[in-house]
Amino acid sequence: MLPKGANLQKIREGNRTYAITPHLPGGFIKPEVMQKYVEVSKKYGGTMKLTSAQRIMITGLKAENIESIWEELGMQPALGFANCVRSVKICPGNAFCKRGKQDSIKLGLELDKRYIKKEMPSRIKLGVSGCPNSCSESFVKDVGVIGTDAGWDVYVGGSAGSHPRLADKLMESLDYEDTLRIIDIVMRYYQKHADIERIGQFIERIGLEKFKTDVLAEFYGEKSAPIEPKVSQSAAGEKIVPLPGGLTEGNLVFGDQITGDSVISDIIRVYPQTIPVFRSFGMGCLGCPSSAGEPVTQAAEIHGINMPELLAALNKVVPANN
Repeated sequence: MLPKGANLQKIREGNRTYAITPHLPGGFIKPEVMQKYVEVSKKYGGTMKLTSAQRIMITGLKAENIESIWEELGMQPALGFANCVRSVKICPGNAFCKRGKQDSIKLGLELDKRYIKKEMPSRIKLGVSGCPNSCSESFVKDVGVIGTDAGWDVYVGGSAGSHPRLADKLMESLDYEDTLRIIDIVMRYYQKHADIERIGQFIERIGLEKFKTDVLAEFYGEKSAPIEPKVSQSAAGEKIVPLPGGLTEGNLVFGDQITGDSVISDIIRVYPQTIPVFRSFGMGCLGCPSSAGEPVTQAAEIHGINMPELLAALNKVVPANN
């Protein structure tokens, strides 16, 4: 198991090094907190790294020092677990930037307070940009908000990674309260209906029109049609194509044995009962972009896991082998 709030960074000659990333809402940090970073990094031989999520990572750490480091920092990890709201990226907005149209700091910090670490079907990232320059990369966030002279425009379904997707515009020219309300509806709708898939993948599966119709129906107080339940096997029990819940490069179907070449996203879609198995081996990041094209062999090597043991544990819960 991973040390508290740590990520495995490297395995060299059997030695493992880890990184920790404390939570810094909006990337704002007081001088005395920065000083703690410096003192801890010096004491434990770590290196500080600015991240794309407006945080400061300390990397190059040993497992046995992680608990002491958290105590000395007096801070909390940025992530609770893999599939949650991982970050809310915020630009300076009209509080600090001459081009800012809206107060992105106020909105972004409120979104951080409401959603950070909240459990989701997959990893989720939010971006709040105070003007159309989109310095917070709102167009490639699961939920992105962009300020204009008329208010806030809300976008959904963006992502970067190995399968990039530009977000779709959901609503425009909203005030502060309505922006928070529509985002809350989007998050609840996604939680209720999605599988282990990013919002963009979820939209691709059910269709943008369906997504917008249902979400806007709740926003305007109307009723929407239910989403048809997903089926993993036909009544006759024959093999079927993997459910199209996310973008993938594999071809695993129900009834197949899991091999070293099986792609992780296929495995968890066709055999969702394998999720606790992966997590028990310390592989909690099942919704990350790499899982869409990463075979078990490669993932096991990266995480330093005994591949035969992992395969045996996975196939133990597969119906075809029981």
